[in-house]
Amino acid sequence: MTFSQEKLNKVNELMSHYPQGKQKSALLPVLHLAQQEFGGWLDVSTMDYVASLFNIQPIEVYEVATFYSMYNLKPVGKYIFEVCQTGPCMVNGSDTIIEYIKQKLNIAVGETTRDGLFTLKTVECLGACGYAPMMQLGKTYREHLTKEKVDVIIDEYVKNATVNN
Repeated sequence: MTFSQEKLNKVNELMSHYPQGKQKSALLPVLHLAQQEFGGWLDVSTMDYVASLFNIQPIEVYEVATFYSMYNLKPVGKYIFEVCQTGPCMVNGSDTIIEYIKQKLNIAVGETTRDGLFTLKTVECLGACGYAPMMQLGKTYREHLTKEKVDVIIDEYVKNATVNN
């Protein structure tokens, strides 16, 4: 497992933004590159490879990858529903939305649908408390969620997957 030369150049560029001895500061964006390049998730061999690029111990990469919810440590669906579960969202019904998605997709939090389309994750604050409850789907945020809105979102993404296959 290795990055393409183009990605290795990007890794070196990212590391060059930091002073000598502080290149580890580029770990977050490099993990994003690795996740994109190697199947949408970070397995142990991928994290070990990233550690070798930084000349650091693998545990240093594992600590970062397991801390942040934006890194997937097992295969995920084409679409990831990341539902906020912190205070303001919970007060506004995110627990109901999470339960509804679980029932609608027949999966638990952390699981992926059998067709590989959807993964459900819960995350900490997404920084849009005034729009609670909300979830992130890639680079898109869906706000003021209701069961009806969740139905529309699921239908939209199923249709999109069908069109793009």
